[in-house]
Amino acid sequence: MTVAVQVPEEQSARVPVEQRGAGLGRDAVRLLVSRGMEVSHHTFRELPRLLRAGDLLVVNTSPTLAAAVDGRVGQARVVVHFSTRGDDGRWAVELRDPDGKGTTRARAGAPAGTEVRVPGGVRLVLEEPLSVHADRLWWARVSGAEVLGMLREHGRPIRYSYTERDQPLSVYQTVFALPSPDGTGSAEMPSAGRPFTARLVAELVSRGVQFAPVTLHTGVASMETHEPPYPERFSVPEASARLINAAKAGDRRVVAVGTTAVRAVESAAGPDGAVHAREGWTDLVVTPERGVRVVDGLLTGLHEPAASHLLMLEAIAGRAAVDRSYDEALRGHYLWHEFGDVHLILPEESPHPAHCASNCR
Repeated sequence: MTVAVQVPEEQSARVPVEQRGAGLGRDAVRLLVSRGMEVSHHTFRELPRLLRAGDLLVVNTSPTLAAAVDGRVGQARVVVHFSTRGDDGRWAVELRDPDGKGTTRARAGAPAGTEVRVPGGVRLVLEEPLSVHADRLWWARVSGAEVLGMLREHGRPIRYSYTERDQPLSVYQTVFALPSPDGTGSAEMPSAGRPFTARLVAELVSRGVQFAPVTLHTGVASMETHEPPYPERFSVPEASARLINAAKAGDRRVVAVGTTAVRAVESAAGPDGAVHAREGWTDLVVTPERGVRVVDGLLTGLHEPAASHLLMLEAIAGRAAVDRSYDEALRGHYLWHEFGDVHLILPEESPHPAHCASNCR
């Protein structure tokens, strides 16, 4: 199976596309399009002609936080990744060992009661693991100062060692990002939306493509263990629920921009596929067994071989189609990770669209 193959190091995107050559914009990344077993190669700027009037793109408006900050445990230096703020005021955090190449090594052996000092007078005390199955992320009690203000002043975006250098926070914001009412956001960028530019969005709208905003604040990913997503906060507003339901009722395609958008709308859907205005926490993992009730297509990055998101792709497109598209991505030297190329999964074209029911994928 292709997705069990290790991605070659040279196919990791080390810098954003706009830093790879003069005159390049975010929309200069490559776009792999798959419709069932049919695969074609494009640039992202071609997206408007690959979609139809009436298609609905579901986009994540979560802003990215400067969620990494230097700290100390005793005299030892650590890097703290702030993942998620809980309803009780605690933060889910991850401690990592600094290595000068991004903060790529999770720190082992931090017991409950460990105190972590970070800038701005903030103190963290680790209380309990976020999951009974792993102790990489911990719920931490906070004292001394407010975390979000400290991150704005002292934080930087989380990055991993496949990238070349630190980047300003603006590089990690998508065109859809909106300030959250409570100041929270995503620990890591909802990266499927990154290639969009204001000009491309305007062209899509002029061609009759609609947008439905939702919010899902992403937590810290795992580069070592590819754990399933932890519970994350999401919101699907009433206006977006109406847009999605109207598109489904009119046999128009609903295409999620990113796995985070899938998670949000599928968490807000009833058993009949109708989407309701909803907000709260979701621990939904979309698998082929569970299937999808709302989305017909997905625009997403290229995922690591053991990533749980690949199960979502299989739920939408089927395993054989995912294998086929990843074969093509490897063969075509597409770039992986948040600054890399993107993959558009669309339903197979039907020779008789008037007779296509909801399972025409």
